[in-house]
Amino acid sequence: SPAWFLAAPRCWGAAGWGTPSDGLCLTVAAGKVEVSMPPVVEVELGETARIECNFSIPGNVSYSIINWFYVSAQLAGKGGEQLVRAGAIDNTSYKGRLSVGRDNSLSISRVTVQDARPIVCQVEADDHGAGENRTELHVYKAPEAPEITANKGGVSVKSRDLPQIATCVSRNSFPPPNITWYKNREQLHMEENKVKISETVTRESSWLYTVSSSLFASVTREDRNSLFHCAVHYWLPGQQRVMESQNVSVNVFYPAEHVTLLVLPSPTLVKEGDNVQLVCKADGNPAPMFSFYKRELEDNWQDLSSLADANSGVLNLHDVNKSSSGLYKCQALDLDDMEQLEKDVELVVNYIEGVSVKMEPSSPLWEGDSVRLSCSANSPLALDFHWRDAKGKIVAEGKQLLLSNLTFETSSNFSCKVTAHKVPGLEKSKQVAVAVQGKPRIVSISSPLYVRQDEVVNLTCKAIAFPRPSVQWNINGTTHEYMENQHIASNLTVRVDHNLLQAGAMCRVTNALGTSEKHIQLLDHKVPESKGVIIVAIIVCILVVAVLGSVIYFLHKKGKIPCGRAGKQDIARNTSI
Repeated sequence: SPAWFLAAPRCWGAAGWGTPSDGLCLTVAAGKVEVSMPPVVEVELGETARIECNFSIPGNVSYSIINWFYVSAQLAGKGGEQLVRAGAIDNTSYKGRLSVGRDNSLSISRVTVQDARPIVCQVEADDHGAGENRTELHVYKAPEAPEITANKGGVSVKSRDLPQIATCVSRNSFPPPNITWYKNREQLHMEENKVKISETVTRESSWLYTVSSSLFASVTREDRNSLFHCAVHYWLPGQQRVMESQNVSVNVFYPAEHVTLLVLPSPTLVKEGDNVQLVCKADGNPAPMFSFYKRELEDNWQDLSSLADANSGVLNLHDVNKSSSGLYKCQALDLDDMEQLEKDVELVVNYIEGVSVKMEPSSPLWEGDSVRLSCSANSPLALDFHWRDAKGKIVAEGKQLLLSNLTFETSSNFSCKVTAHKVPGLEKSKQVAVAVQGKPRIVSISSPLYVRQDEVVNLTCKAIAFPRPSVQWNINGTTHEYMENQHIASNLTVRVDHNLLQAGAMCRVTNALGTSEKHIQLLDHKVPESKGVIIVAIIVCILVVAVLGSVIYFLHKKGKIPCGRAGKQDIARNTSI
């Protein structure tokens, strides 16, 4: 049976026994044993490696023994004869993991990273000597997903040294992988004063490798939107693979180049009473410190920074008016280089003022008169005028309103509404009262009124007049007055007696311009009842005649009443009786 040896390789050469490092071993020799093996065998960590050893012997000579060796790291490149012979194998790291197939191939199960070394197969064939060859056993372990960490502190475009962008770590692989860097999907290469890549390879106690790579690169303003990632290139049996990290970005610091000053919500639509924001923005990172000023007389500037947020660059102006108009300025100070930029804007507050209504003639108005109302206002904008009545209905457009043939019912409040159509919401109104004067006019009374003796009734009298009149009754009772649609109404609650029923009541309405009065007639409720009794009596009489006629007809049919002339005379006689 073949013997197994795991130690420094040895072979038979022209000069006798030696090692591959002595240069004494020949893979092929004339008349000697020829051994062939694959140059490389690749296997993944934990799997089984199978190493073939094929040989040929001149003639029909049978071989006597096959020796397997591995090149120890301590013995590589050294001479000497250090073999671990059969029986001592159990003391090596290969214990329980070696087997030989019928085709003379060597299998190593549960491969570890320490197994990655040259394996030598030596064949000894009696008088023909020995021949040998070797296979490089490569072991692979895929790394874990790469971990990328961006510079949390941010980087500056003005940094004197190349700032660190990010660090990429690949853990637990064999052999150590390669790491490459990319910006916006384009690979980065070492470039003086622009790109530097620093890498550290660490062999862990598990014999696996951890590789850490750091990217240093100069940045520009445009890199505020750049995405960086790393890629780990590693090997598995028969192929090379790539594993990419996530994309990361870095906070890039750069000075401001431009400043803008905006009026919100709109620079052209600001009106009195609005809340306005002046928003100052700079294109630097971090944002600079902002200050606000308003120009006063003689080119002096009022500092408004106390009303603003210096960090956000927002100045709030509440309930603006005409005096808020003017030139405003924003200054942006970069704290890194102390450079200052500024921008100004003109704020125009649109307004309407001095709304007034003139009435012609202004003397007291009487029923039948006409009056002209004129509306005026001041504003830097084009204005529209609308007239509305007390109910809010538009009655006219333009600066003037003409009212003709005035009546008491015309007396009302009219309003002139002034608007600026170019600035939505900018409007003001002015009211005016059109009072038509005259003595009272009674428009409604509760007459005639049917009542009963001792009944409690309500008497109503309604009138219209200006100035407002007073209402008197000629009898005593409980009164209640109220206004209804420019009319004054009075209710009198009273008990009906004989005198009231005979005389009725008198309503008198009086103001400074005259008096009007009307009589309320009271009628006894019995009158319409007597008419009802007469009607009932007539109906009863008709029914009696109808019944009498039916009886006579019945007697005639029974023969009780003769139908001759004598009968007729009797009937006539009886009727006359």
